Amino acid sequence: MEASETTFYPRIGLEIHAELNTKTKCFCDCKNDPDEIRPNINICPVCMGYPGSLPVLNKEAVKSVLKLGVAVGAKIANFTEWDRKNYFYPDIPKGYQISQYKHPLIEGGELSGIKITRVHLEEDTARSQHDKGEDSLVDFNRSGIPLMELVTEPVIYNAETAGNFARSLQLLLQYLGIAEANMEKGEMRVEANISVSTDPKEFGTKVEVKNLNSFKSVEKAIAYELKRHEELILAGERVMQETRGWDEAKGTTFSQRSKEEAKDYRYFPDPDLPKLYISEIDGFDEKNIKKELPELPWEREERYKKLGLKEETAKQLVFDIKIANFFDDVVKGDSGIANLSSNYLLSDFQALSKENANIWKNINSEQFRNLIKLISDGKINSRGAKDILAVMAKEGGEASDVADREGLFQTTDESFIESVVMEIINENEKIVAEFKGGKENALQFLIGQGMKKSKGKINPEQLKAVLLKKI
Repeated sequence: MEASETTFYPRIGLEIHAELNTKTKCFCDCKNDPDEIRPNINICPVCMGYPGSLPVLNKEAVKSVLKLGVAVGAKIANFTEWDRKNYFYPDIPKGYQISQYKHPLIEGGELSGIKITRVHLEEDTARSQHDKGEDSLVDFNRSGIPLMELVTEPVIYNAETAGNFARSLQLLLQYLGIAEANMEKGEMRVEANISVSTDPKEFGTKVEVKNLNSFKSVEKAIAYELKRHEELILAGERVMQETRGWDEAKGTTFSQRSKEEAKDYRYFPDPDLPKLYISEIDGFDEKNIKKELPELPWEREERYKKLGLKEETAKQLVFDIKIANFFDDVVKGDSGIANLSSNYLLSDFQALSKENANIWKNINSEQFRNLIKLISDGKINSRGAKDILAVMAKEGGEASDVADREGLFQTTDESFIESVVMEIINENEKIVAEFKGGKENALQFLIGQGMKKSKGKINPEQLKAVLLKKI
């Protein structure tokens, strides 16, 4: 098969797991603490899978999934049940996982233009740890933590779109307050189902890439698999249906096992958990859930655009919840300082926060607002604002006090401005002549010299006006 004659049609579907941040685990009262580093501390007979122990459903975990469903416009189930998904792994204490099969909590919905198949609730597994020798240890702290699984339709056609969908889901989970979804901690994991066909009406052989723990890994692994499938097809070889892992260091996927199907897990309803009818739980209907939802990312973005922010700026703010919350406290709905505030927050403030985390303690929203007001009122210039912000980040304090101490207030003394202008004109007679001859850039040079000589104390527009008058 000639490469130049072949058109490939990729289809990608994602399965994304996220640990919910409920206070207790999914089917017992053990503490749900992802930051616990001591092994086997938050455990009990239920999450250890001891014979005779009985699970009791955590209703807050159910509510968390329902919130996500309402946010993405999905259909909320009235009837649901829990199933046993049977498979043996060292980190599955019972030999099965409590999950949902035929009756998920959520069906349908859409996020970032990607259609969602379902969202269901299950329990997380334990965590295996392998030492440098031959021993493997199991930490059961994570066993039984409520785990939300979202499955998309296979309507993604490239790696970038897949990565962006995962980012959008993480952001939504954080806005809803139902999950931290920190991928570095393993609180959110992505699995990609990938197929490539030469027929737009047919699916190719599906391969699943498991446990991708960063957005870059999601994009790289999918891009690698798409290329691998295409090369196999061009060589006349068969793509095997299998589960593969991702080797970050090598930048390649590797075979793990043949792909399981639903029948391999021998699903059947869990006899220890009663059927659940959502309508019978007070406050769990769609109307009440909707009332509890916070402002969602796309709603916040629209609000920012109404304040006069450009779409890209609004998106940048929305994707950093901490900065966005700070921005809201600073601006307080004042469109007059919205753009100036966002510019300094997304550039200088963010850059300083990476160097010094104490900036969040040293500068509160009112102090930052006062700094922005000094800029907008023309009392300090942009260079002075940067210097003031750097001092505030380290030491705290009010912007006006720092400006006064460092001599950064702009002057309105006309005699001082005129004296600076005359010095500039006398020292740069050639440049002045060039400006008079029609060279517009010469004026910017003269303004720059004036700002330098006055150490930023003159407003650039005022300096420009006096320059033009004297020239």
